Amino acid sequence: MGSEVISQVGACRTQAWCDVMCRLDRLGRDARFRRENLLYISGSFGVEKFGKSQSVTRVEDVRFLTGQGRYVDDIAPKGALHAYVFRSSVAHGVISELDVSEAAAAPGVHLVFTCADLEAAGVDIAISGAAIKNRDGTNAAAPMRPMLARDRVRFVGEPVAMIVAQTYEQARDAAELIIFDVDELPAKMDTARGGEAVHAEAADNCAFDWGMGDEAATEAAFKAAARTVALDVSDNRIIVNSIEPRGCYAEWDGTRLHLANNGQGVWVHKNNLVKAFGLEDENVRVTNPDTGGAFGMKSMSYHEYFLISHAARVLGKPVRWMSERTEAMLSDNGGRDLTSLAELAFDANNKITAYRVTSKCNLGAYNSQFGQYIQTQLFSRVLAGVYDVKTTWLQVEGYYTNTVQVDAYRGAGRPEAIYVLERIMDRAARELGIDPLELRRINFIKPEQFPYAAATGETYDVGDFNKVLTRGAQEADVAGFAARKAADAKRGMLRGSGICYYIESILGDPSEGAKVNFLEDGTVEILVGTQSGGQGHETVYAKFLSDQTGIPADRIIVVQGDSDRIKTGGGTGGSRSVTTQTNATLATVAVIKDAFTAFLAEEMGVPATEISFDDERFRAEGSNLTPTMLEVADMAREKGRDDLLSHHERATLEGRSFPNGVHFCEVLIDPETGIVTTDRYTVVDDFGNLINPLLAEGQVHGGVVQGIGQALQERVVYDEDGQLLTASFMDYAMPRAQDVPFIAFTSEPVPSTANIMGMKGCGEAGTVGALAAVSNAVQDALWDHGVRQADMPFTPHKVWELLQGEAIAAE
Repeated sequence: MGSEVISQVGACRTQAWCDVMCRLDRLGRDARFRRENLLYISGSFGVEKFGKSQSVTRVEDVRFLTGQGRYVDDIAPKGALHAYVFRSSVAHGVISELDVSEAAAAPGVHLVFTCADLEAAGVDIAISGAAIKNRDGTNAAAPMRPMLARDRVRFVGEPVAMIVAQTYEQARDAAELIIFDVDELPAKMDTARGGEAVHAEAADNCAFDWGMGDEAATEAAFKAAARTVALDVSDNRIIVNSIEPRGCYAEWDGTRLHLANNGQGVWVHKNNLVKAFGLEDENVRVTNPDTGGAFGMKSMSYHEYFLISHAARVLGKPVRWMSERTEAMLSDNGGRDLTSLAELAFDANNKITAYRVTSKCNLGAYNSQFGQYIQTQLFSRVLAGVYDVKTTWLQVEGYYTNTVQVDAYRGAGRPEAIYVLERIMDRAARELGIDPLELRRINFIKPEQFPYAAATGETYDVGDFNKVLTRGAQEADVAGFAARKAADAKRGMLRGSGICYYIESILGDPSEGAKVNFLEDGTVEILVGTQSGGQGHETVYAKFLSDQTGIPADRIIVVQGDSDRIKTGGGTGGSRSVTTQTNATLATVAVIKDAFTAFLAEEMGVPATEISFDDERFRAEGSNLTPTMLEVADMAREKGRDDLLSHHERATLEGRSFPNGVHFCEVLIDPETGIVTTDRYTVVDDFGNLINPLLAEGQVHGGVVQGIGQALQERVVYDEDGQLLTASFMDYAMPRAQDVPFIAFTSEPVPSTANIMGMKGCGEAGTVGALAAVSNAVQDALWDHGVRQADMPFTPHKVWELLQGEAIAAE
């Protein structure tokens, strides 16, 4: 009842305030809904004022669409030298000769350096990467990853040397003069023990063997099960392909280093630069200007950031670098790339009694920043999804291969986990002979079970999955699917329907800070610890601060991505940004209110307890003085109270929130060509309270399109020698407008109890749900034609072959 009433508050714009408060007071007796949370929701989502939780168009789009964006390649210092990275053309081998002398003497060249030069200069050449514990308690492999190849190369595209010249063309031409010989070794390309060792630290190429859960209890549950279902699931590797490739520039004034890169936060990079060059913390500054897409891939510290910084320090001049598209495809961290055996055990009533997953994942040639965590700890957080499964076992083996590293990509482990789970739930429904929606309903965690302690160790705060599923079935017109399928069959087309019910967990640092400065010109700065990659943070943060203070949004300037001005922050990733940042903003606004109230009490000669603030003005009974926050700031400035013009506070979320929702997809397949078309797509999400519904919907749309791209088109292909065959947009298929249907989006909120806003993150949700929804729809269309194993990507050629293969078998 509590969640139902709260979800209606924003819509009850004409309901009497006293009636709403009575209802909230009754709900306040529910331990799962704290009174202060209810008061926040009622005050901020449409009861007191009718302008909050409204869709607001993005203010930054005017800048972006008129060519006024400040991207890293636009703002590099005038006269900066250009850098070019010389990369290995061989996947695996021992470097027998590396001579850069002729390149160093080429026209326009200022500097050429190799790994040996870095070491001679005292640079700590090791790039850090994640390493976990094996299930037997031993440490996973942690081989050193050098900034430039040292003695051996391990993937095509690995940086070997850097050339810095007056122009980019001169640097690239000089690279042609480098003598680089390699004694080639066999390339390791599969996720299996054995083969030529990529690293001595992992002689069999297995980096780790990780487990979570109760293996013995799970095995016992399977032996006692009435029915079991098993399915092999393949999750193809993809290239992130942000619209703006990676780039950076560096400046050195003899004392301080400044690196600007298009990343997802500045503090990790700053710490890594301090360590690499032995500098004092105060002598390193990192900034992020506008960033054109990131999706997790841009959160890591890549080779080039260190190399550019070293070049700037050696030369005493600014140096710039921007990746080309093929270069990005070779060197940017990839995503996904794992295979899993999923198994479900059921009792006689179709209730899941145990779930087991055995996975093998490709790490690439080295441990990347989060790589070993992605398919282990992050995968495990939502292992059993929205289902009441108490007995689970997850075992994951990670392997080194002679390919580029694999790391976080939109969702980071959660899309992979939900894809495996929802594919086998679809298969189980078929083998058990039960409607796929009904199988999910039978196994859902019930509303009365929250807060729910999952077998993974996570505690889900709240949810009403059946309500969301029911709404989704209505919005998607599931009842009309049979008629649509029959009509398509008459014209020789195959229609399939797929469902995915997902849940994900917000990840990253639960703490964040916000600083608000009242400037002399009447504007206000809010300094934040997150970084926008195109999500609309400037709009959301300014509007949220405006809602809480009455300061006009067009007077608020959002400052982000500067380690000098913002001393610490968690960056952007794991759908954390808006939840953590607005939580910090609320804390800072509370500090401002208290400080301004105390100041006004002195000015007005009344006790502070008699002064109130209604999100627009301060008021005191019997006084005509009703100043806004900006007016109080002006009063404080006139009185010389500069201490009242800047306020900062940090806040920590009480727990994770768990966005969830249902995706329904219908596809059409032309059996003569194998072409798959996504014909209908419906999403109903529970994101809790929405700060800006329009931007939330945009995030869902973008995430769904990325999921559709992987499911139908995108796939990284290497040959047996480790050469990347999909290194351009001629060979790597990205979804286009014509490949994407209109996506229907509906919100069915159950406010989170893990934060005062009642929010649940939305940035990755679209991708988390899309992979299985599309794949299950394709499998459904193929099922009646005898196809029992269908894996992404469902390219026309693959689908045609599947249909032809089954047709040939039938003959």
